[in-house]
Amino acid sequence: MDWKKLCKAILFPHIAIMIILVPIATACLVVSMVLVGTESAVAIASYVLAAYTLTVWCFRIPYLIRFFKAFKNENIYAKRLQDDARLRVNISLYGSLAWNALYGIFQLWLGFYHHTFWFYSLGAYYICLAVMRFFLVRHTRKYAPGQRMKTELVKYRACGWIFLIMNLALALIIFFMVYFNRTFKHHMITAIAMAAYTFTAFTVAIVNVVKYKKYKSPVFSASKAISFAAACVSMLTLTSTLLTTFSDGTMGAMEQKMMLGSVGGAVSIVVVAMAIYMIATGTKKLKAINTGGRNGS
Repeated sequence: MDWKKLCKAILFPHIAIMIILVPIATACLVVSMVLVGTESAVAIASYVLAAYTLTVWCFRIPYLIRFFKAFKNENIYAKRLQDDARLRVNISLYGSLAWNALYGIFQLWLGFYHHTFWFYSLGAYYICLAVMRFFLVRHTRKYAPGQRMKTELVKYRACGWIFLIMNLALALIIFFMVYFNRTFKHHMITAIAMAAYTFTAFTVAIVNVVKYKKYKSPVFSASKAISFAAACVSMLTLTSTLLTTFSDGTMGAMEQKMMLGSVGGAVSIVVVAMAIYMIATGTKKLKAINTGGRNGS
């Protein structure tokens, strides 16, 4: 028996086998945690399978990096997407616009159905996000970044004002969470998935806010500010979910309300500060452009 080939086959299986292992390992973990129990033989086997799946994928990371680099450099569509910041922003705006609009309408419907301001508040928040993204995508679809700087600054400042209006809906969300102890309770696996998504979205939003400043386009900056505001509110919802889902009785109701109030207050302050910065910066640059135009005429 060739042990070297056997070890290679175990540690570096065919890519098709690796792809099949991912849903199988995930399904086994879910079944063992939800239906079977975490200390059964089935659960232990699912842990081993999940650890093996993760290990073989980690061994493939260098190959995957080389593959995606080659794909990015050779595929014309991937290369265009990499080089064209305007195209990336447009795709992001269209996708986020559709998501925010549908989710906002769904929350409004829940408000009508349950007759509660809780869902009205969430619906108003996401509808505002959709309006802002539609406001921006109309410009990025027609013009290149920086082509009409004055128009971009007007839209940038307008988004700041909309952020202030959005903060009213956000304040209602925080009020319902804290005063009426309105929280979200999910299964542990769902809560963990939400945490992974929220932290990923939050990290990507921060990176994009910094990354897209180099294009010196107020519309690009506004689009990433919207994503950052959405990530902040997702962080607030996640805090509520984690406090409810993983509560073991050691934290009292008042302490939970204080924590939710603190996180909610911090999120609200960040949104307001961002809105004020956008309004002040947009106004200042517009005045500079107008003054320069008058002096040059």
